Amino acid sequence: MAIYPTKEQIEELMKGPADQPVVMVNLLKFKSRADASEGDASGQEAYGRYAEQMRKVVESQGGRFIWAGRVDSMVIGEEDPGFHVVALVEYPSRQKFLEIVGSDKVREIGEHRSAGLEMQWLLAATVTSLLGETGQQ
Repeated sequence: MAIYPTKEQIEELMKGPADQPVVMVNLLKFKSRADASEGDASGQEAYGRYAEQMRKVVESQGGRFIWAGRVDSMVIGEEDPGFHVVALVEYPSRQKFLEIVGSDKVREIGEHRSAGLEMQWLLAATVTSLLGETGQQ
């Protein structure tokens, strides 16, 4: 399962509004046991090491962690992909997101992410009203 974007997915991301914040909707599924490099940690514990450091990086660049929660049931849908956690992270722009995730610091801490993460869906979202209009509410 995918835990990194393809070139085509990055190109699609960059087609979105360049002058607006973007909220990344993270749907995370963890390995039951992290890779051996993390000792006896669970996948979620290993990913938590990454998330703790990533939060500092994101906030130092003008972004913010909005919310995270444990998935406890599927209410609508055909097939449950078994995600464990949903997290919302806002970045000042799509370009800033790419700069952050491509930074040396994020590459350095990425070992914890890879060691603990089984699968991730990452959705980019821009503010809209419920009527479908784009822009600030």
